[in-house]
Order: sequence, then C-alpha cells, then structure tokens
Amino acid sequence: IIFKTATKKIYMKVFKFGGASINSFERIQNLAKILREYENEKILIVISAMGKMTNALEKVAEEFYSGKKEDALQLFEKIKQNHLTLLKYAVTQQWEAATSELLNFFTEVEWLLHDKPVKDTAYRTGRYNYYYDQIVCAGELLSGTIVSFYLNEEKIQNKWIDVRDVLRTDDTFRDAAVDWPYTAKNIEEKILPLFNETNLIITQGFIGSTDENESTTLGREGSDYTAAVFANILNAESVTIWKDVEGVMNADPKDFPDAVTIPELSYKEVIEMAYYGAQVIHPKTIKPLQNKNIPLYVKSFLNQRLSGTVIMSKNSRNLPPIIVYKRNQALITLDSKDFSFVEGKPVNALYEILNQVKIKPNLTQNAAISLFVCVDDIPEKIAEVALQAAVIFDVQLEKNLTLLTIRHYTAEFINKLTENKTIVLQQKTADTIQLLMREINQ
Repeated sequence: IIFKTATKKIYMKVFKFGGASINSFERIQNLAKILREYENEKILIVISAMGKMTNALEKVAEEFYSGKKEDALQLFEKIKQNHLTLLKYAVTQQWEAATSELLNFFTEVEWLLHDKPVKDTAYRTGRYNYYYDQIVCAGELLSGTIVSFYLNEEKIQNKWIDVRDVLRTDDTFRDAAVDWPYTAKNIEEKILPLFNETNLIITQGFIGSTDENESTTLGREGSDYTAAVFANILNAESVTIWKDVEGVMNADPKDFPDAVTIPELSYKEVIEMAYYGAQVIHPKTIKPLQNKNIPLYVKSFLNQRLSGTVIMSKNSRNLPPIIVYKRNQALITLDSKDFSFVEGKPVNALYEILNQVKIKPNLTQNAAISLFVCVDDIPEKIAEVALQAAVIFDVQLEKNLTLLTIRHYTAEFINKLTENKTIVLQQKTADTIQLLMREINQ
C-alpha cells in the first residue's frame, strides 16, 4: 500500500503515556514534570485511559448488552464521578470549560445506555463489538481531556485533538484496521499545521472512527499502535512509551527478583519475545516503526533519568536468557482413530477448528498418528475444540500445565528452571527452547 506521509519535515517525537502514568493527580503532575524536560521540542502525545478504566467500561458494556440497563448506568455513574473528582484536583481556572468537555463525552455514552441493545443470534459477535467500542472509547477521551486542561493550566501549552477526527478505520469493531492513506491525509491537513502554533499536541490511543463517524477500537495494545501510526506518517525522530517499569526486562520480576533491564533490543527480537507471550511491545506496533527505521524507547515515568530500553533495527548482541512463563495451560492430545498418519487433511481440519473457535495454539507438535496442541485453559473454548475434533480424533485433555520459553538459553538455565518438573512436551531450536511442564507431584 502506498500512501502519502508528511511532506513538510519537522523534527518531532511521539510520547505515549499508559494508564498507570495518569491514574492519579500525583501521576499527572509527574507527567507534567517529564514534559518540562522537553519544553523546546515538538511532541505528539498519545494518552491511554486511566489505569483499570478500560476494565470498568467493559463491565458497563457487558451489563448493557445483557439487558441490565440500570446496572450499566450505575456503573457508568461511578466512572463519571471518578473523572469529575480527579478534575477538581487537576483544574481550577478552566474548571467549567473542562467539565463541559467531559459532560459531552458522558452524554455520548449515556444516550447509548438509555437505548435497548439489538442482539445478534450468536452472543458477542458483531453487535456486541459495536456497542463495546462506543462505550469503551470514552476512557481515552476523558483522560486526555483532563491531562490537556491540566497542562494548559500549568502553562504547558498544548492543543487537544479528538483522534476520531484523524485516524480512519474500517468497521471491524474491537479490532479495526487503519485506513492508512486517508489517515495520512488527515494528519497532513489537521495535525501538521498545529505544530506552527504549539510544541505539544495531545490525542488518544486505542480508538479511531469509521467513515460513518462510528467509534472503533484497535485491539490489543491499541494505544502503542496509535503512537506508531502517527510516528510513521509524521516521520518522527523516535517514539517513547512511558511505563511503570525501568525498561524491557529479561523476565517478569515477580517470578525472578534478579531480572535485569535489557538496554538494547532489535525489532526482530521484540517480535519474537511477544510471539512467545512476553509482555512487551505488540508486533503490530513494531512494524510501522521498522518500516521507517524509527527507534522505540521504553522508559520509566517514575524515574526518567534511567536510560530504559531502546528498540531499533540494529541486531541485539550478548543478550541474557529471556524467560517467558505461560501458566494455566492445557494440552489437547489428538490420536488418529484408525492409526493412519495425521499429516495433510487431519492437520488442516484441526487448524480450521482452532480458527473457528478463535483459540490460538501456543505450541503444536506432530507425531505419526498423534497431534499435540498446547493452548490457554479457556474451558468453554477447549470443550468446543474437543467436541468438534472428536469427529475425526480420539481426544485426551490434560490441564494445570506451565509453558516455559527460554530464548538464548543455556544448559544451566534449563536445569534450574525445570527442577522438580516433569517435561510433557519439548521443542528446541538454536535460539529458543519451549518446555511444557507439570509439577512432579501432580
């Protein structure tokens, strides 16, 4: 796809602030402190919903679609009061104007909640996803508005933009695809001129809009992806994602207290880590940056002096072992009923079933007459896979397993992490080993 990118060269950065960085007045004050360090630079800021707010709005959508209108309205009232309380701390001089802006977004949702949902024959398909997006998108709009007014009050001048006026998508609700040519045109016409008036532009992550002005969301890690889309089209110098960690680490410090921050990673390495389940940057965020060779920094908003991690095209060297745990795994074993080989049509049939049920295999392995599939333990989806697969296979199921992935492994690390474990399944390449394990006493 060929689309127009910014023709006027400006030196600017893209910052993305996640929910944890703005979930209190003190955190918003800290955001302002960070921005003062860059007061002479042009920055486009992408804001997420406040911490846990997306979850709260998802619950509103659930209650609404279930026909519990009053419960949905009560839950949304709590969300309203949460934001209005924060606003009282953050904004004084422009409080009335800021309140008016928030009320506009509240009204968008409340109009919907007073209606009666139209349901599909299958639960949680197209219509549910549509309602979900119209409700959940409020989180980013509300938080971004509060941050913008607070910064202006603190003499950190900025322009606020509703991203739905800029980022055009298709109508695949909850996982919308960006219309790159149309979005690029909008950015050229609506964003670039604002940098002549201010150094800071604030917009929202995760959300967009169809050509009929219906709100959409971009799926997993949507705010990071929004930042990458803007950076690509604006030819930004860099993207910085401000998080509550020191950078990208080689393991979850909750599991490994001695986990270390990795100073440099390649785009390829991050994609590999994400594929195996590491809570790092989603691959769809990496691709727009890789296409323009734009470096991505992961830095701590709690201590901006720390160097964090930079992700770029340069190959990663001397990396420590990178450890990823996926717990609550289930192993589905499928045996050929007539002892025929399972290659060809049986394998294709299995992947069709997995695709239909919308469950992703975390590890697969073939034997002559058997297939092994490791998946997240989602009982209703596993039951559906087993039911459909039983037509052509004998099906067995084992639960309470853990999938361990080690990149850049050493024998010492493998032995240490598999102590007191039984290896159920193993796959190994030159760079990566995956081990499906159960406790010895199971």
